[in-house]
This record gives sequence, structure tokens and C-alpha cells, in this order.
Amino acid sequence: MKIATWLRLKMKRSFDRIKNENLKKNLLQAIPFWIASIITGLAAVLYTRLFVAAEHVTLFVFNQHAWFLFILSPVCFVLAWWLVHRFAPYSRGSGIPQVMAAIKLSSPKTNKTIDKLLGLRIILIKVVSSLVMAIGGGAIGREGPTIQISASIYKFVYQVLPAWWPRVAKKNMIVTGAAAGLAAAFNTPLGGIVFAIEELTKTHFSYYKTAIFSSVIIAGLSAQALLGPYLYLGYPKLDGLSGSIFFGVAVVAVISGLLGSAMSKLILMIFDWKARFKFSYHHVLYVITCSLILVLLACFINRDVLGSGKDIMQKTLFTADKYVNWYTPILRIAGPLLSFTTGAAGGIFAPALGAGASIGSLVAGWFKVSDIDTNMLILSGMVGFLTGVTRSPFTSVILVLEMTNRHNVIFHLILAGMVASLVAIVIDKHSLYDHLKVQYIKELNTKEQTEMTEQVDHELTNKTIT
Repeated sequence: MKIATWLRLKMKRSFDRIKNENLKKNLLQAIPFWIASIITGLAAVLYTRLFVAAEHVTLFVFNQHAWFLFILSPVCFVLAWWLVHRFAPYSRGSGIPQVMAAIKLSSPKTNKTIDKLLGLRIILIKVVSSLVMAIGGGAIGREGPTIQISASIYKFVYQVLPAWWPRVAKKNMIVTGAAAGLAAAFNTPLGGIVFAIEELTKTHFSYYKTAIFSSVIIAGLSAQALLGPYLYLGYPKLDGLSGSIFFGVAVVAVISGLLGSAMSKLILMIFDWKARFKFSYHHVLYVITCSLILVLLACFINRDVLGSGKDIMQKTLFTADKYVNWYTPILRIAGPLLSFTTGAAGGIFAPALGAGASIGSLVAGWFKVSDIDTNMLILSGMVGFLTGVTRSPFTSVILVLEMTNRHNVIFHLILAGMVASLVAIVIDKHSLYDHLKVQYIKELNTKEQTEMTEQVDHELTNKTIT
């Protein structure tokens, strides 16, 4: 009897010790995610305020002395491009393809390669270049850059962990960082989670679901602590939609999905053409030309071509000025084309939403629908165009739902996302991000092979001299 009691006590103590050790390990593994989440939330808030201030500078200059943009814009565009070209080539553009490439390449043997995609230098140049572009009137967003910044923060926290710390998978840190970045940028926690599942990774979600959930929540709460529980857009009126609105949603989804995919295709074509440039001054001339065209469009047609496009979303959703001019969608597509292809830092998420909103507003004007139905078509256009660019319909739907807190139209937006995803294939089977991710990986592999060849040649030369 005493032996049986002793065995039970021994087994219980062993089980408790194992349980406590696992708990301690899990807690230590979670702490880096939580620390990085808080830093991400604070960084996102600071970046948001700086970006908004930069856009206000452009608006002030345009309203006071529009002619000065012919000087300011070229200077800002060239400076933004030069910063990226000179100090951090992989900080250019959105940042999401770079994060996707880093996830694809993440392994112990590729630390130096990933350092080119994510890091402290990337953060600094990303922020400065995009802010300079925004001051110059560039039609760029801050959301994609926030994702690369957040992933870089998570990677830095991963790197500074002491050797004795329970190791965390680098890939999980990067994926979680990107999800937290999106959640903090848009104040959309579910959007961050869905984005991680749908866009960033193909591995089984259960391996790091706790890390993503906790990181998204902490990053979002950190941002809300300073900005308040805001919505990215607000509460558009969507009660009492007509029964035939599903037809309008489908029409808007087809148009916006095709145009979103077409814009992505044009961006890729321009990048291919620019790759043939042999000298740096060719790039400088291209950047100056893009900036001048942008200013000409703003001064002589409409200033809607400038900026991220958020003002168009807010104007059409929340004012009596519901309908845009026929050329506004063209401007909102031309703006990102001229800005994104310069090679400076800047995202395409917000510009895509702005372009989609203008398409929805234009179609609503064609059919002369009610204000409530117009709001529905505007949101559908936002989902459709973003889906055409990213090919992530569920991420697009969840983002728009969380930005407006209008979950009663979830079926309408799912229809818009699915229709846009299907028709976008007509233009291209893959998203803009997928194409850019592949280009970055090829570019990095080519550089790595070149560096290895140069190193071998250098060693052989030294041996010959010896």
C-alpha cells in the first residue's frame, strides 16, 4: 500500500515538473512576440501621424501655391528614389512582396539574404522615403510599408534573443510581424489574421495561431491606446438596401477586379521596361517625368490624383457629394502607376481602395441608385479593386468590414470579392505581389551567386599571387 502511494506521488511530481517546464518554455517563447507587438503598435501610430502630416503639407501647398508643386514634387520624387537606390534597394515599393520573399527564403542559411529584405536600415529608409514621396504628392499608402516595418521589428527582436532563450522559428516571427503590422495600420485585427493565412503563408496555421492572435491583439491595443478605438473609415449608412443591389455589386466587382488586375499588369510591364535602363540618369529622368505628369494632372484636371485616396473614400461615403467625375477612376489608377513605378518607398493598399471607391461611385451614378445603395457599391468597388491587385478576396472583405463595422453586408462583399477574384484571372493568373516576390527572390539569388563567384575569384587571385 505504501509502495503504491509512493509511486502515485512520484508520478504526480514528475507530471507537475514536466507541465511547469512546458509552461515556462511556452511563456518564454511568447514574450518576444508580445514585446515586438507593443513596439509595432507604437511605431505604426508614429508612422501614421507623420504620414498624415506629410499629406497635409501637400494639400497646403496645392491650395496656397499650386505652381510650387512643379518644383516640390520632382525634388521629392527624386530624393525618395535616391534614398532607396543608395541605401536600401529592397525598401522600395510596398514592402509586402519583400516580406513574402523573406518568408519563402527563411532558413538558418539565408540570414544575410533576409537581412537585405528586413532590418533596421529598411525601417529607416522605408519611413523617410515614403514620407518624402507623400510630401511630393505621391499616390502611395502607408499600410504596405507598415507591414515591412513590423516584420523588420519582429526579426530584430528575434535576432537579439540570448542564446539560452527557447528558440522561436524565424518564419513564424516574420509572418506574425506582418499580420500585426496590418492590424495596427488599419485597426483591423481580423484582417491581420486573415491576411497571414491567405496571403503570407501556406503552412498549417495551427503551428503559430496563438502567436498571431496574441500579437495582433497587443499591436492593435497598443495603437488604440494612442489613437483611440477608431475606424479607418467610419460608419457609412447601409440600412434598407434594395433587393436588386446584388446585380450592381456584381457589375462593380467585374469592372473593379479587371481594372485592379490590369493596373498590376501595367506596373509589371513598366518594371520590365525600366530593367533595360543602363544608366542611373535614365531612372532620374523617368522619376522626374512621373512627378511632372502627376502635378500636371492635379493642376489642370483634378487634385484627386494626389495622395493615398482616403479622402475620396470619406467624401463619397459620408457626404452628399456621392458621385465622382467620369475621369476620377482613371486618375486614381494613373496616380499609383506614376508613383509606385518610380522605385521609391510607398504602398498600394490605400490607393487600391481609393480607386475601387471611385469605380463604385461612378457606377452608382450610372444607375442613379439611392445614397444607401451607392455606399454599398463604393464598398464593393473597394473590395473588388483590392482583390484584383492582391488576389486575396477574404482579406479584402474582412478589411473593408472592419474599417466600416458594417457586418450586415458581409454577403454582398463576399460576392464582390469572389467575382473580382474570378474575373481578374482573365488579365493575369497571379497577383502583383506574387510576381514581385518571385522577382525579388531571383534578384537575390543572382546577387548571391555573383558575390560567391567574386569571392572565389578573389581567393584564386590571392593564391596565384602567393
